[in-house]
Amino acid sequence: VPKKSVALLRPGSIGYEREAFALMLVEKSNFSVTRMARLLEVSRSGFYAWCKRVPSRRAVRAERIEAKVAWFHGESDEVSGAPRILVDLREDGEIISRKTVAKTMRRLGLRGICPKKWRTTTIVDHADAYPADAAKRLWDTGTLNAVWVGDVTYLRTWEGWLYLATVIDAHSRRVIGWAIADHMRTDLVEDALRMAITLRGELPAKVVFHTDRGTQYASAQITKFATENGITRSMGLTGICWDNAMAESFFATLKTEFYYRRVWPTKARAKREVGAWIEDRYNRRRRHSSIGQISPVTFEMQPCNQTAADQEAA
Repeated sequence: VPKKSVALLRPGSIGYEREAFALMLVEKSNFSVTRMARLLEVSRSGFYAWCKRVPSRRAVRAERIEAKVAWFHGESDEVSGAPRILVDLREDGEIISRKTVAKTMRRLGLRGICPKKWRTTTIVDHADAYPADAAKRLWDTGTLNAVWVGDVTYLRTWEGWLYLATVIDAHSRRVIGWAIADHMRTDLVEDALRMAITLRGELPAKVVFHTDRGTQYASAQITKFATENGITRSMGLTGICWDNAMAESFFATLKTEFYYRRVWPTKARAKREVGAWIEDRYNRRRRHSSIGQISPVTFEMQPCNQTAADQEAA
């Protein structure tokens, strides 16, 4: 019997006999049943009885759960951990606990993906004038278009660096504006803001746009653009990641779950696929624990769906 397979089994442990019989069934074309039974310290007659035995309801359910866990993990691009897969299973009609999901993932060798340690990258120009912090780390005020958060991050390719600017609605966590270019000029930030304004259409009287103290956000160009569009600028302190935690969290998710797991030979491919990931995976399919384990677009559609249901019921 292969040493690696034997090492995974512990005689006398719970489930040992079942695992030993399963191994014997797989290896019986290579080794004799008598020899394997002796080495694994199990009964040869017990093995033949086990082969004829009808699987129990518990065994059938465990096999079904394993198949679903593997499928949902693959569907998430192999990034979801036990909490998100738990929601997937429950939506699929399974009555199951988080511990059972975690145990199943360990048995299958599946793991979720966690972000790397944060580090400061903001460059401050002390000649700029910084607006006050109007958000005070209270991102979600309970309504859309009340607080937007923005930031810029670096994306490496074989052809050089790309830069991604984003605008996120703090209530729904949806990326409502983004722009990717091979420069970090203020136009990049303005393009992302312009996309957000176009997507949202008519805005309320006050929209707070919170960022760090990067030179692009403190520039006269963005100050003028914000004034012309009725946007209130807000900035946290330099080097304090919690002052712009939502934007930093999004970039950690993007890079950990998607960007760092692939190779990027060209800038064109990176631009295309990052944009597709934001709009399709992140905004429409990725579950967020802070909004009830649903996607941002689904979260924003809840009031519309509720209104339609009420009208249909009436």
